[in-house]
Amino acid sequence: MITTLLTFLLLSQILFAQQNTSPYEWKWKRDGIWTGAAFAASAGGLLIISNKDSYSDADLAQIRSQKDNINFIDRWVAGNYSENANKISDIPFALSFAAPFALLLDKKTRNHSGQLFGIYIESLATTSALFTITAGLSNRSRPYTYGTDAPLEQRKSITATRSFYSGHVAATATATFFAAKVYQDFNPDSRAIPYIYAGAAILPAAVGYYRMQAGQHFLTDVMLGYTLGALAGYYIPELHKKKNEALSFQPIMDQNFYGENYQGLSLRYTF
Repeated sequence: MITTLLTFLLLSQILFAQQNTSPYEWKWKRDGIWTGAAFAASAGGLLIISNKDSYSDADLAQIRSQKDNINFIDRWVAGNYSENANKISDIPFALSFAAPFALLLDKKTRNHSGQLFGIYIESLATTSALFTITAGLSNRSRPYTYGTDAPLEQRKSITATRSFYSGHVAATATATFFAAKVYQDFNPDSRAIPYIYAGAAILPAAVGYYRMQAGQHFLTDVMLGYTLGALAGYYIPELHKKKNEALSFQPIMDQNFYGENYQGLSLRYTF
């Protein structure tokens, strides 16, 4: 379904793109392999996670006994649990995925929506692959396992073994920093850029705060998820930038002072 939608949007981009040029380029072979490999890695990570062992009563007792041995950066989160904070964290998390679609409000980016959608999916798939494999191979207990407030069934589940690192924060940062980076590349002279990046930074930070209050992740889990997500959101579009943006040809069609239509090619050099 995703592959069909992606193909349709990219073909639509080729057929209906307007005169303004994109700073990015999409290569079917390179990006198709990259995105497909990322989805495959995500599936592999989920398989590893599903085969992990859940906690026993003895395991939980041992975890609680180790609370004072947690590093000082994370210790204050150990034992936290709040279902309300968990639900609140889902709000900015969900909103973040819509952030790149706000680019459709800008004509420059709207004319290349298919291409940008492909790069966006590639960015999220990369973040997903990194997260699921790490979560599958690591075995860090969630903060709520160090207390007794969370339901016993939840503390004993496989999910309780997946504190490292925060996938919610990583995905949120990928989405928001992707939107900010794309807007910047299409509108390099815009005065709104600092404010857009401020918004991009705040949303994943809010998710991270509530995930810690909920007892889902430690501070270091949030920090790593934030860093990896932001790097993916920023640098994957950067890796797609055209090699030579200074010199470009562009078809033009306009009407002169006398009402006569004309067509031609415009040579543009940016420095």
